[in-house]
Amino acid sequence: MRLYALCDQDMLDNKGVSLKSFLEIAKTKNAEILQYRNKNADIAFIKQQLIYIRKHYNGFLIVNDTYELIEFCDGVHLGQEDLRAIDEDIYKAVKIVRSVIKEDKLLGISTHSEEEVIQANEMDLNYIGLGAYRETSTKDDVSVVLGDSIEKIASKSKHPVAAIGGVRFDDKFNHITYHVIGSAMVA
Repeated sequence: MRLYALCDQDMLDNKGVSLKSFLEIAKTKNAEILQYRNKNADIAFIKQQLIYIRKHYNGFLIVNDTYELIEFCDGVHLGQEDLRAIDEDIYKAVKIVRSVIKEDKLLGISTHSEEEVIQANEMDLNYIGLGAYRETSTKDDVSVVLGDSIEKIASKSKHPVAAIGGVRFDDKFNHITYHVIGSAMVA
């Protein structure tokens, strides 16, 4: 299993876990990638957190949504809604983001269906997130749970696939490169 640790600030706050503790757990679990997600803070706070993470974590650091802060990390991850907020045409949105972050940075997007995976195959991406694999209590807006169909859908991707949503350490996959684990890291 290759680990992609999802460090969500709301989850840390709700569970009373410090960023320092989460980073220690991520290191112990050999997380190759760490995504920092904060949907509620201002950009200055997110920047401060990215700087802290960079000082204490040596893997790939991805920021969720705030691609304006790309200079402080190795890449950006965007959801479908975030892409549409940039441009209704998601292909154009990816081109806009890529023009800002440049080719030497990682770019990933969330996908939830075979159709979205096929669309992503036409985009200049480094990976896709695919899910939700199973129901999760940490996201309120999970409308699709893929379950076992995640393998079939993942096999359609030309990009490495990170399974998202309710993924556990002991899950076994054939067509998935990364297990994205957030709250289970601190359970």
